[in-house]
Amino acid sequence: MAMAWLDENGISYETFDVISDEKANAEMVRLSGQTLAPVIDADGKILADFGPEELANFWKKNFS
Repeated sequence: MAMAWLDENGISYETFDVISDEKANAEMVRLSGQTLAPVIDADGKILADFGPEELANFWKKNFS
C-alpha cells in the first residue's frame, strides 16, 4: 500500500528486500528501532509501521 500511495503521488523511491538482505534488515532496525516493515526514510525523517493515512499525514507535515 505504501508503494501504491507513493506512485499515485508521483514520489520516487528505492526499495530494499529486508527479508533476504541482512544488511538492509540491520539498517531498517537501526533507523526505525523495530523489525516491522514498511519503513520510510525520507531525507532522514523516519516513518515506521504505518498505514496509508499515517503516510499521507507524514508527507504533508514534512514535505508540503
